[in-house]
Amino acid sequence: MKINGVNHSNIHPYKSTQEQAQLNQGVSRRDQLEISPEAKQLLQKSHITAERQEKIDEIKAKVDAGQYKVDPQKTAEKFYDFWKNR
Repeated sequence: MKINGVNHSNIHPYKSTQEQAQLNQGVSRRDQLEISPEAKQLLQKSHITAERQEKIDEIKAKVDAGQYKVDPQKTAEKFYDFWKNR
């Protein structure tokens, strides 16, 4: 009596994987990045950004000139309003 193992037929278990790998070698894949229109809009500088930059530049100039003074009472009120969610 002849007993054959599990893989008694001439089926190679990795043959299909090898054939698939050969097919994929001809096709080169590249990573792609797509940016949504909403994201592109966010990336663009808006008028708010320009106004903010002007204010920052103005404050920097005052600090450099020694003319920028901080009002502690006003600062404390802003902190208080922030923490009390006003």
